[in-house]
Amino acid sequence: QVQLVESGGGLVQPGGSLRLSCAASGSIFSINLMGWYRQAPGKERELVATITWGGSTNYAYADSVKGRFTISRGNVKNTVYLQMNGLKPEDTAVYYCKADLKNSIYSDYKGYWGQGTQVSVSS
Repeated sequence: QVQLVESGGGLVQPGGSLRLSCAASGSIFSINLMGWYRQAPGKERELVATITWGGSTNYAYADSVKGRFTISRGNVKNTVYLQMNGLKPEDTAVYYCKADLKNSIYSDYKGYWGQGTQVSVSS
């Protein structure tokens, strides 16, 4: 089994900052990619940012967060962060961590999701 545990959400005023953390644990052989997605009420889940694992590092960001959000790998194994600056009310959503990983050398890559953490931006 694999567990992804997110933390760091909360209520912040417009223009403020938050840092989300996600730690993956359990049956992990190798990670291909980790990322953050978000889902606002009444909307579909959307990609926020992703980062590749191992070898050269590649980043991807949604246009709406470029220049404001930064994804990074943590020093602790299998941890990813999302630094969110210049938060706007439209960033309000439940933020989910996702990891694409192998459970063993023989398995295919599979996506695992965290339980989500609420980010609310309001004055």
